[in-house]
Amino acid sequence: MPPAAQPATSKRALLLIPIAVLLTIHPLLIHGPSCGQDLTFHLQSWLDAAQQLRHGTLYPHWDITAAWNAGEPRFLFYPPLSWLLGAVLTLVFPISLCPTIYIAIALLASGLTFHKLASQFASPNAALIASTLYLANPYMLFCAFERSAFAELLAAAWLPLLLLALLRPRPTAQSIAVPLALLWLTNAPAAVIGSYTLALLATLRVLFCLCCSRRLCSSDCHCFSDCHSERNEEPASRAKRVRSSLRFAITTLAGTLLGLTLPAIYLLPAAYERRFIQTSMAIIPSLRYQDNFLFAHTSDAAHNAVNHTISLLALTLLTLTTAALIALRLRTNSTPPSPAKTLTLPLALLTALIALLLTPLSTPIWQHLPDLAYLQFPWRLLTLLTPILALTLALLLTGNDMGAPGPASGTWVRRTPTTIAAALILPLALTALAYNLYRQPCDLDDSPTTLAHLFATHHGSPPTDEYTPTLADNDPLRTDNPAYWLAHSPNDPAPNTLPTAVELNPNLDTDDTPIPPAQTLSTPAPHHLTVALTQPSLLVLNLRAYPNWHIATTPKLSPSAQDSPQTRNDGLITIPLPAGTSTLTITWRRTPDQQLGLALTLLSLLTLALTCLHRPARNTSA
Repeated sequence: MPPAAQPATSKRALLLIPIAVLLTIHPLLIHGPSCGQDLTFHLQSWLDAAQQLRHGTLYPHWDITAAWNAGEPRFLFYPPLSWLLGAVLTLVFPISLCPTIYIAIALLASGLTFHKLASQFASPNAALIASTLYLANPYMLFCAFERSAFAELLAAAWLPLLLLALLRPRPTAQSIAVPLALLWLTNAPAAVIGSYTLALLATLRVLFCLCCSRRLCSSDCHCFSDCHSERNEEPASRAKRVRSSLRFAITTLAGTLLGLTLPAIYLLPAAYERRFIQTSMAIIPSLRYQDNFLFAHTSDAAHNAVNHTISLLALTLLTLTTAALIALRLRTNSTPPSPAKTLTLPLALLTALIALLLTPLSTPIWQHLPDLAYLQFPWRLLTLLTPILALTLALLLTGNDMGAPGPASGTWVRRTPTTIAAALILPLALTALAYNLYRQPCDLDDSPTTLAHLFATHHGSPPTDEYTPTLADNDPLRTDNPAYWLAHSPNDPAPNTLPTAVELNPNLDTDDTPIPPAQTLSTPAPHHLTVALTQPSLLVLNLRAYPNWHIATTPKLSPSAQDSPQTRNDGLITIPLPAGTSTLTITWRRTPDQQLGLALTLLSLLTLALTCLHRPARNTSA
């Protein structure tokens, strides 16, 4: 392609990718949002965070209205980008439009970042078609329509940037660090996938660089092709390869370190304070990897139906990716090194590994690799398979347009009108299919408008098991508690409140019994309170105990009572007060791990800015 054509191509992509997004979300604009499985969780987080933003808390840690207004430290452990973006949307747009606008932003970001990846290795027209395919791929729409997995949807925008950093001829520490940091700030399962992908591809590049001769490999350790060391290789050439592999390893390590310290404001407190919550509840039956392999069955019929649907989708995507890789390999088998030939091996290895991890044969891997079990669903690896599929198709559609030797691509790809038609018809067709297969109708109780109304009228929302403090039990937590009350013994319920379903029937094995909205009108505990008592009593606050809460009283409590307030079975704070007048002030304190995380993030941002300012211009074309 002539250099002068590149700006026109970029402008065409900037125009057509948003149009493709509009075509993808048009059913939601016409019929309203799809109320997927996680929509209520996300909307409640957005509304709660938005309320705190209005009151000047720029980075909330505590979800005030969760656990029936007793709160939970959700925002400490759930990556912040998705719920902060959602919170801002609720401040600007009607709540009924916010899920659709969020999906549009995530798809637009995914299309643009994938276009940046594909443009590095494929012809402009092929990159454009593959970009619109990626933003409307079936797994992306499954996350949008079936699951409302908004954080995972947004994370799909950062994986192409990480792949670009690892596959390009000359990676930089900054190009690795930024997408890695964005993944950790967006979605923890996607970040785990990205981190292991980084480790695997970086290791492969170093090994190939060491085993391949400089004559057969391109510069800066960019070698994934089939090659072997030459027997009579000169010592100078061998030393040059070793220096190249060492340079690449140092770059990767620096990028990884920077990518893990940039999100330290979230990552460090989440890693350190996980001991204070019930993280094991994230991998209970039906949420475990062994329950979610391809076509796995459990005693939960609803779970089995979803797993069957996603298993069929996974098999389809694996088959398409494998076929595309085989076709790409056959087409480039007899040609000299080219972008298509160079990338076939790493893409094929990743595809094979994903296929293995979707089956029970991979159980030892899931058992022993750190934090892999917290992916919960092996099919989440499709978030990595879909950019592999789209990139492989882009390479297939690319021929001599990129100056690569070998067969030319189909002439229809070279025609701009045909390319534009394909780039727009693909997302439209995929959306029509996915919307009919995956859309979830909204009941009145879980529609965005109803949820916003309940939030505005001070109704609480259910607790999230994996963010429940360690010593708290959700089963006896009543849904209509007042802000505080006096008790004779630590576990006395609040007067005139309704017992929970588990209290009425201890044989129940779940706390997921539906609760009528009329019974969820509870009140958060005040953060400043004066109580006059005629005798010593226990003050119970409708506030979940957590180490970050600091309670100051006048007169002062004994050191043991002040530093370790009593807790009940439901996890609410209980404070023994003496007779007379007592004043309590409850504040959220920033603990040393949070202060260190903030300092590391600021230091890393400064480092990133300085390296970008002083980085010499380099040609990074493939």
